[in-house]
Amino acid sequence: MKFKELPIKDAWLVTMEPRGDARGFFARVFCRKELEAHGIIADVAQVNYSRSADAGTMRGLHYQKAPAEETKLFRCINGSVYDVMLDLRPDSPSYLQHFGIELKAGDLQMVFVPRGCAHGFMTLEPDSEVEYLVSEYYAGELEDGLRHDDPFFKINWPMEAKVISDKDRSWPLFSPQDSKSGA
Repeated sequence: MKFKELPIKDAWLVTMEPRGDARGFFARVFCRKELEAHGIIADVAQVNYSRSADAGTMRGLHYQKAPAEETKLFRCINGSVYDVMLDLRPDSPSYLQHFGIELKAGDLQMVFVPRGCAHGFMTLEPDSEVEYLVSEYYAGELEDGLRHDDPFFKINWPMEAKVISDKDRSWPLFSPQDSKSGA
C-alpha cells in the first residue's frame, strides 16, 4: 500500500498496490500493520456499503459526536464519486478546511477520514457503489451533519445535487460559535 498525506491533518490517500499475473491481480485493501505505521487507527467496528442509482446523488456531510467519533477508510467499488471530508476539530491546523477528491472504481485508491471530520460524497455516474470501514458502531443518538451546500464552507461540488435525503437537506447551517465546543 502507498500512502500520501492529504491537506486535512491525519487524513491520507491510500493506494493499493496490485500484484499481477496471467490470472489478473491481487491487492490488499486492509493491512493493520501498514495503516498503524502511518498513525492510522486500524480498529474496524463495521463495514458499510452504499449503492446509488442516479448520478448527482448526495450523501452527507455526516459525523458522529463523542464518544462515538469515527474514522473511515472509504473507497469506490463501482462507478465514481466525489468524496469530501471537512475538519471539525478546533485544535487542528486544518480546522474548518475541506478536501475533495474524485474516486473511481478500478483506480485502487481509498481515503482515510480521521475522527472529528464530517464526511460526504456525491455520485458522478449512475449505479455508483462505495464501501467503507468504520472504527465505531453507528450511534443514531450521536449522529450529526452539515449541509453539503452550506455557504460558509464553499465546497465546490462537481455538479448540482439531484437526489438528496430529507435528513441531509435539513441539517442546520454551520455556526462558527457553536463549533468552539467541538462540533
